[in-house]
Amino acid sequence: MHNVKSINQPMTAANGFRLILVMVLWAICFPLITMGLDSAPHLGFAAMRAFLAGVALLVVGAALRRPFPSDRNAWGILGVVGIGATTLGFLGMFHAAEYVSPGVATVIASTQPLMAAVLAHFLLQERLDTRSKAGLLLGFLGIVLIVAPNMLPETSGKYAKGIAYIVLSALGITIANVAMKSLAGRVDALMGMGIQLVLGAFPLTVLALATEDSGRIQWSLQFGAVFLALALLGTSVVFWLWFSVLEQVELSHANAFNFLVPVFGLAIGVGLFGETIGWTSAIGATLTIVGIAFVNVPRVSRVPDRRSIH
Repeated sequence: MHNVKSINQPMTAANGFRLILVMVLWAICFPLITMGLDSAPHLGFAAMRAFLAGVALLVVGAALRRPFPSDRNAWGILGVVGIGATTLGFLGMFHAAEYVSPGVATVIASTQPLMAAVLAHFLLQERLDTRSKAGLLLGFLGIVLIVAPNMLPETSGKYAKGIAYIVLSALGITIANVAMKSLAGRVDALMGMGIQLVLGAFPLTVLALATEDSGRIQWSLQFGAVFLALALLGTSVVFWLWFSVLEQVELSHANAFNFLVPVFGLAIGVGLFGETIGWTSAIGATLTIVGIAFVNVPRVSRVPDRRSIH
């Protein structure tokens, strides 16, 4: 039987690479969602994404003979993860785009690592030193600077509804991440993440059937490619890698890498779409990277030289 272990370790190069890959894939998700929404209703698209992603992980896990969770308490926590990360996370993510600018959405969503750090302090006994706390705040300030040019003031009711969706998504993901960390070492990453995605897909499916016209889905080669990339790379691989890292790294340290998503979004815009960035965004990206380093680069302990002691 495959054994899983949860040991909080300092950030290693391998886990740092995994986290960077996760953030690159998450950054790619945003343009893919935008492309897909032209061919499918919001909740239906989100439900299909979650269900396919979950089934894919379960199939791979079964093929590799990974253990199915047998602990009732673990199943309950997986349910919390599914409702938080998948149901609420996808619900808020897919709907918010209708009402608010990407800049505002990014800033509010980026409060998630800060909220998770507070919960992790009380529920997981993860203690951040002063430098790590400053790093989280620097990362958040960097995000504000990155998206500042796209933050347009709005006061409509639709804007308020969009903010509510983003807050709902951020809260759901925050609670799910803390619950996920508590599961590390108790369930296999493939099976656990597959189960939570399928569980989280059910409420999305019910909401989609009750509020949307499933006949609006326009299947095409482009939509099929977008859907597969979003479900398999942007969801299955992402959740598996994320949980695998949480088996070894404290949540607050891993979560700081979330600030890289807008940075990679900028890079994608510049590299693929010929966009330009201003000095505020450049400074913001720099602050974000410095903040992540503050959280994850260990201090160099200075040991006094015995020869200098008389």
